[in-house]
Amino acid sequence: MSSSRNRVSPEVLVRAERLLAAGGRVLLGLAGAPGAGKSTLAQGLAEAFGGRAVVVPMDGFHLANTELARLGRAGRKGAPDTFDAAGYVSLLGRLRAARAGETVHAPEYRREIEDAVAGAIGVPAEVPLVITEGNYLLLDDGPWAEVRGLLTECWYVEGDDAVRRARLAARHERFGRSPEAARAWVQSTDEPNARRIEATRARADWVVRID
Repeated sequence: MSSSRNRVSPEVLVRAERLLAAGGRVLLGLAGAPGAGKSTLAQGLAEAFGGRAVVVPMDGFHLANTELARLGRAGRKGAPDTFDAAGYVSLLGRLRAARAGETVHAPEYRREIEDAVAGAIGVPAEVPLVITEGNYLLLDDGPWAEVRGLLTECWYVEGDDAVRRARLAARHERFGRSPEAARAWVQSTDEPNARRIEATRARADWVVRID
């Protein structure tokens, strides 16, 4: 492994190595509220495992802004029904199958344009660890209910709520919102979603605390 292993706790690395020891394709899910640190943990794991891991975020399945506007959902982007959940489930099924010689391509969400880019992430069949992170991996209704059964394990990522909210507000500011608008979005959109996500915590295989 690379020197980046120090970005991830030894306990996390050991558990991931145990999953890989069984052989075959491992789909590791990282669930948690917005701003909990899922992306940071996913990236740290991917760097630690080098060419043996690829990150495929759930956020690539955001509905396009034009479609959200058509549906009247643009004002609550990030809620469960603002994603193509069925498309995400279909992708996970393909990733789980991992047919020899096949590279599966996944979409990636680009915050600088606030939209997804199709086919941006390539996942070759020989890569044993696919890390997928997102808010709703443990949700048990609609198409989301199928996600958990496609994952080898799903970990719940959590940390200090005040730090999480501050991190979210800073993220929104970084991508163009005023401080007031950023705080308002956190309270009106991110926090209701966070409460729904926290209710799924008991379905996780393991809880990872990020302080």
